[in-house]
Amino acid sequence: MKLLVSSCLLGEDVRYDGGNSSVAFNPKFSFSSKELFMDILCDNEVYSLCPEVKGGLSTPRDPAEITSLEKPFKVETINKEDVTINFLLGAKKALELCQEEGIKVALLKSKSPSCGNTKIYDGTFSNNLVEGQGLTARLLSENEITVFNETQLKELQQFIKTNS
Repeated sequence: MKLLVSSCLLGEDVRYDGGNSSVAFNPKFSFSSKELFMDILCDNEVYSLCPEVKGGLSTPRDPAEITSLEKPFKVETINKEDVTINFLLGAKKALELCQEEGIKVALLKSKSPSCGNTKIYDGTFSNNLVEGQGLTARLLSENEITVFNETQLKELQQFIKTNS
C-alpha cells in the first residue's frame, strides 16, 4: 500500500529545532514498536514529506502553533510571526502528492501544528494539548485520506491489512 509518512519520523532533520522524531532511534519507543514501524515501512511504498518544509519554512525555525482552529486559520511562531500561508501551502502540497500517487493513508507526527491527527498544542506555547488536528492532517482527512500518528502503529497495521 502507498503510505505518506512525515519525514521527521523517518529520521530526516526537518523539525523546527533542526532535529528529527525518528521512531527507529527514539528511546521512548519499545523494541516491538520500532520493529512494527520498520515492518510497516518495509512492507509498503513510502512517500516522505514534511509539509512545513514543503510550505517554504526553513530548518531550524521558530516553533509554531495554531492560534485559530477555525477558518480563517492562523498559525503563529512563538515570536508572533504569521506563518499560516506556509502551513496551508504545505498541506496543499501533501494533498496533491496523495492525489497524484493514489495514497489513501498517512502516518504523521503527533501533536504537530501540521501533522497532529488527534491532539495539538493550544496556541499559547505552554505545552498544553487540546483536541484538534494540524492543518495537513485536517486537509487529508477531509479528502478521505486516513491519518495515523506514530503512537497508533498497531491501528495502522490493522488498517493496511484490512484495506490491502
